[in-house]
Amino acid sequence: MTGRSALTRTALPRAGAALVLLLLVLVAVRLPWIGDLGMHAATLERLRHDLLHPGNPLVDADTPSPYYTPWTVPLGWVAGVTGFSVFTVLRIGAVVALAVLVTGVWRYARTLSARPVVPPLALLCLVLLWGTTEFSWSGFLGLHSLALTVAYPSVLALGLAFHLWAWLARAGDGWGTWLGCGVLWAVILLVHQYSGIVASLGALAVLIGARPAGRRVWARVAGALALGVVVLWVWPYYDFFALFGAADGMDEVHRSLYRDLWARYWLVLVGVAALVVRWRRDRRDVLVLFFALGLLVFVAGGVTGHWSWGRVLPAAVIPAQLAVAVEAGESGRRAVCGVRWVWAGVLGVALVVGVWGQVGVLGYAVGREALPGVVAEKYREPWEGYGWITRWVGYGDVVMARQFPSRRIPATGAYTVAPGYTDFFLDDEGERVGAVRRYFSVGVEGVSGGVRRGIERAYDVRWVVDRGVGVRGDAGLREVGRGPDGWVLYAVVG
Repeated sequence: MTGRSALTRTALPRAGAALVLLLLVLVAVRLPWIGDLGMHAATLERLRHDLLHPGNPLVDADTPSPYYTPWTVPLGWVAGVTGFSVFTVLRIGAVVALAVLVTGVWRYARTLSARPVVPPLALLCLVLLWGTTEFSWSGFLGLHSLALTVAYPSVLALGLAFHLWAWLARAGDGWGTWLGCGVLWAVILLVHQYSGIVASLGALAVLIGARPAGRRVWARVAGALALGVVVLWVWPYYDFFALFGAADGMDEVHRSLYRDLWARYWLVLVGVAALVVRWRRDRRDVLVLFFALGLLVFVAGGVTGHWSWGRVLPAAVIPAQLAVAVEAGESGRRAVCGVRWVWAGVLGVALVVGVWGQVGVLGYAVGREALPGVVAEKYREPWEGYGWITRWVGYGDVVMARQFPSRRIPATGAYTVAPGYTDFFLDDEGERVGAVRRYFSVGVEGVSGGVRRGIERAYDVRWVVDRGVGVRGDAGLREVGRGPDGWVLYAVVG
């Protein structure tokens, strides 16, 4: 291979990776709102007002929360010190997390291959080799998913996971690196628990595939694990180990992770083919082991009905994507004759298809109005925020609202009566959900208006958000403002 052709093979993937990174930075600047962004903004709001005892991020209750992590606590401190809005701080955090992710992918890819083309190819494969149906979930690295979760803690956690695997792959005999890996492992678990499981499976694959792995190595692994457990145990903001009892309550929320698998992941099959090649070459290949561990847990979750185990699917997808990046990058060294460019050609086609499948992401960077019609059809409109209520609603005020607005209202600094998301640490969550249901059923099920007044007093409700005819005509409420999509803000009279 000539020097010029080798340079071209490296330059094109690097240019593609740079474009992807630029796109994600532009998305972070616009920060589209879908999903859990309101929860993360609310978390920073509580921390900026009280860094040591923030309380529940969604409702007016003094409870711990797994959202107070080694990542959100520093971000909350930044918000408090600078006076920046929480959304500005989330944008800053998103850019930092992207940098951690990219450098982590780069470092781990270099442990798999010395070829300079492999790291940018790995990044492209991680974000583009999915399916042709748009799919978004925190902890999943598809371009569409990253665009909508770029400010979530999961992005930082996965970036740190790649750094963890890279350190483990090259760890020597010194105790310092191993103990550092133990601390990093614990931090990942605290920042995003599901990504922490993915990180753990990847670390296990690295250790099993390492040669040699004598007693000295396993002694250092034990020491690292022990230190990591101590870090998990002493974290002051929530009891990490109590989360083991919350898994079953999250199953129904995650059931959709087992649907439409072909449409969401069929391009990953290119990576599975690469894994087969690697397995035939080496039965202890680290990526093959990683894939097998992730797939085993995912299948077990589907068979047993533990749908929340579906969050571990990146542990099967990531090694497949990395495998095809390595095989394509190494093809110029090992392949001969007509098969020299097979991997590169197949991967190139798959990446183009992946781009088209997620091309709607462009709208989150430039706006829908700038998209051609055929691309605009793939664009998913983000949510509207509830900043419009802050003209009247102050920090810490309690707002009565249904579940959907309750996912966004706390981002303004207000509380809601019931949390918009399941909260394992909130003992009276069921009572709060029931109170909201009763409140909005007045006049429909014949419940007296006095029931509303009692609920308002019980939860110190000052405001009500609703639309339609739900609370219209209630003498105890006064309309004070209107927002998008027909939502109305009412003040509780007296």
